Amino acid sequence: MQLTRLGLVALALLLVTLGCSAGGGSPASTTGESGARGTFVLGLGSEPDTLNPVLGYAPDGGSLMFDGLVTRNADLSLKPALAERLPKATGTSVTFTLRQGVKFHDGTPLTSADVAYTYQAVLDANNNSTIRGDYTAIASVEAKDPATVVFHLKYPYAPFLQRATLGIVPRRTLEGRNLEKAPFNTRPVGTGPYRFVSWTPGDKVVLEANPSYWGGVPAIKRLVMAYAVDDNVRATRMAAGEFDATELPPKAASRFDGQPGMTVHRVPSADYRGVMFPLDAPVTGDKVIRQALSLGADREAMVNTILAGAGRPAFGPVAPDTTWHNPAVDGSPAPDSARAVRLLEEAGWKSGPDGIRHKGGTPASFMLMYPAGDSLRKELALAFTSDAKKLGIDIRLAGLDWDAIHTRMDRDALIMGWGTPFDPDYTNFELFHSSFSGQGYFNPGHYKVPQVDALLEKGREESDPAVRKQAYDAFQRRVHDDAVWAYLVYLKHVYVIRGKWTGVTPGVEAHDHATGGLFRNLAEWKPGS
Repeated sequence: MQLTRLGLVALALLLVTLGCSAGGGSPASTTGESGARGTFVLGLGSEPDTLNPVLGYAPDGGSLMFDGLVTRNADLSLKPALAERLPKATGTSVTFTLRQGVKFHDGTPLTSADVAYTYQAVLDANNNSTIRGDYTAIASVEAKDPATVVFHLKYPYAPFLQRATLGIVPRRTLEGRNLEKAPFNTRPVGTGPYRFVSWTPGDKVVLEANPSYWGGVPAIKRLVMAYAVDDNVRATRMAAGEFDATELPPKAASRFDGQPGMTVHRVPSADYRGVMFPLDAPVTGDKVIRQALSLGADREAMVNTILAGAGRPAFGPVAPDTTWHNPAVDGSPAPDSARAVRLLEEAGWKSGPDGIRHKGGTPASFMLMYPAGDSLRKELALAFTSDAKKLGIDIRLAGLDWDAIHTRMDRDALIMGWGTPFDPDYTNFELFHSSFSGQGYFNPGHYKVPQVDALLEKGREESDPAVRKQAYDAFQRRVHDDAVWAYLVYLKHVYVIRGKWTGVTPGVEAHDHATGGLFRNLAEWKPGS
């Protein structure tokens, strides 16, 4: 039930007196959860479609309900999780020995058969897993004995251990079922530090600490992941005391700077925002239009105003300051409108009486979508549209929900976000290889270039780091030259946390940064003094 403002204040004061908030604060939440002893409420911007790792839930180790064979430290280095130790990934065979005594939340023991089933289920085309392309290097998985699992690879796949963060599911619960309709998807059973309690779609997922967790029982006994798509709504609910922590765009988070009892974390990431162009559409299918728009974008202004300095200009899909970045693709953060206009004129895009360029009777005009409620993407779309207008290119904006966006990506441009610091094979293969053309949010622009396919395949299948670096340098150069996207900014992820906590360890983050970002190790947080 929604509390009145007076009731919120009174209850907050009472809880402070009693000292019963896990975080040292005492929010009174519309979820009806915050304020109970040991309860922590996260305000998150996006809700998952499924809680099943096989179908794509938190494959990079961000789930608190599941464990992978390995997990990551804050500096992105790998450490054992369900595996007893890190294996040596050599050649086409990788062997893991499982940690002893691990049990699923229902009390059944973890065995190698569960590990083998999990990966086999991802690879099974009948299961329609959104992450199947990430694991195509696997030829087979062998449960050699209850504690030993062997992965046989088709080729020496360099990032294989990075992929072993995938959450392991219980075979006996899922084997033989239609996974897309399995009750497990909304009532999961894992081995992680938190076990599932309930899911109210469109509202929240409630978890409780796993009292038998092999890594130690979490200090936060009850965790509520409350979903609010609109950035301003999350900021308002955080200010009202409904959330103990939330993720926010930089400008929305600035109101919490310096507030007593609040900490704002600005965390570096490989998460970019840019404009995805449909390459088969009449206007955005013209490379010169795309090149001109990229040249005309004032990235410097976007970073300074929209991100309030919490980010940096972006020019490609591999983040700067990573081993794999090719600096040859970097341009000036300030716009080069003169060069953009020159390109358009030379290609026959002439300015008309209405100020909009035309070529062969076709106006330089198209639609740019952004997800409604995402204030940051909306502001980037507005800025990009303003920069385009100076070039004589007319962009019409549409703020839509994701269901509507999904059906229009082959004909309308979109402010999109991707990016990962782990390995250049991550996401880039799916975003730019022709075999993924038009597969949902993978390669939605229908980019199909055989030379790029070959470079991505070489980077995936080579084990020599120097050879891989050459392949990915060439890949970045070609994607840049083709102006497949107009990359705009790399973000710093911004979080607001109420109260004092130990164990909060920021690190370089990927695009998926809800429970996979600063909150990834929430089970290790402890109330500070």
